[in-house]
Amino acid sequence: MADFKTGGEPLILVVEDEALIRSCAADILEQHGYEVVEAATAADALEMLEARPEVRVLFTDINMPGKLDGVDLARLVHEHWPNIRLVITSGGREPTKAEIPDDGRFIAKPYRPKQVTDEIDRQLFKS
Repeated sequence: MADFKTGGEPLILVVEDEALIRSCAADILEQHGYEVVEAATAADALEMLEARPEVRVLFTDINMPGKLDGVDLARLVHEHWPNIRLVITSGGREPTKAEIPDDGRFIAKPYRPKQVTDEIDRQLFKS
């Protein structure tokens, strides 16, 4: 899927501490035509964002090790990189609308591949 706004494939940052789930999410997005980079923690994700300013969507789990969870990460990303779209996922708790910044979206685990790709598409191509 070409990103007509930037002329290339959109770059998605997948943040998930469980390697198998992270790999599966990355595969889903890559098979849909996106370029993907991965991080295992919020701290790793912030470093990745500093290094890769072309990231267009943050796809993050809520529950992760470290000082920041996925909601905290989404809040920081919104503050520092307001053009990055936000998609949050969890198999544990569903955040309230107020907890998700900038019109971000939530997808409950276990998710279906089409749920993920449809939501990422909506986030990328909404006006």
